[in-house]
Amino acid sequence: MKIAADLQQALAMRARDGAAGRTTARHLAAAEGWRVDDVLCTFGPRDQPFEERHGSVCIAVVAAGSFGYRSEAGRELMTPGSLMLGNAGACFECGHRHGAGDRCLSFHYTPAWFERLAADLGVRSGSLAFRATRVPPTRRLAPVVARAMAGAAAPAGVAWHELAVQLAAATLAVMNEHEKGRATSHASRGTATAWSRVAQTVQLIEAMPGEDHTLATLAARAGVSEFYFLRTFSQVTGITPHQYVLRTRLRAAALRLRRPEAGGTTVLDIALDCGFNDVSNFNHAFRAEFGMSPRAWRAASQGPSASVSAADAVTAEPPGTPRA
Repeated sequence: MKIAADLQQALAMRARDGAAGRTTARHLAAAEGWRVDDVLCTFGPRDQPFEERHGSVCIAVVAAGSFGYRSEAGRELMTPGSLMLGNAGACFECGHRHGAGDRCLSFHYTPAWFERLAADLGVRSGSLAFRATRVPPTRRLAPVVARAMAGAAAPAGVAWHELAVQLAAATLAVMNEHEKGRATSHASRGTATAWSRVAQTVQLIEAMPGEDHTLATLAARAGVSEFYFLRTFSQVTGITPHQYVLRTRLRAAALRLRRPEAGGTTVLDIALDCGFNDVSNFNHAFRAEFGMSPRAWRAASQGPSASVSAADAVTAEPPGTPRA
């Protein structure tokens, strides 16, 4: 993916020049109450983390790389597809002990704007402060996360205002459900060794989503038993290895479908490249994750007048297929 490729290029340039690690932010869009930046970080294991402070409410989509994030709400390993949460005025620290570099789409909201949105959603004011540091990759957030990542690669023409509202609303809804349901643990998840093992596994999956990643092969690469790997991976990332592989493949396919240069590539080819051996299973999984078929997702990025190729029409669901 271009997002990860840009990060790797920046890391290679740092290594070549012998430069210090740094964080650069590319401003993408803003309006009253919110802004969004494309933040690229080249810090690595040898760089000491330092304390920072959130100047506003922050919801950051992790697009590439992994890093440790610590705030008053807890400590988590951030991986691609997850959301990093920050309260206005709260201190935090990011570290790259287990791998160099990351890239995030960072959405910042003024507290007043965020409170108005929460009121519109019927969220109690006492539930506004995030009591967790992260939302793991979930089906409910998958469409808005994928659109944000696609926007980083091609920001022109993206409805950033709508995206900012949708991301904040979806995050508030998810966090509010957690508050009403089970309590979210703020304890540190896993040991340093477990974090390192999971970070390496995540890097492998993100780099080669189309490979045959199974519980057995991933556990073997990590050098631990299948039971131990399943338990620690789920503990650190918030989802199972199977869920992570599936969501990584679907996200990779969604980003490719929205890339202009992939316009001549069929849905079938993209499905196969991303690790799906059966196009009907791909169509079903894609619709379940993003709420529409692959060809509809592609057409949505090209405007209402976009046409569907004959090859894509063959791989689409038959008429009358129910929506998830």
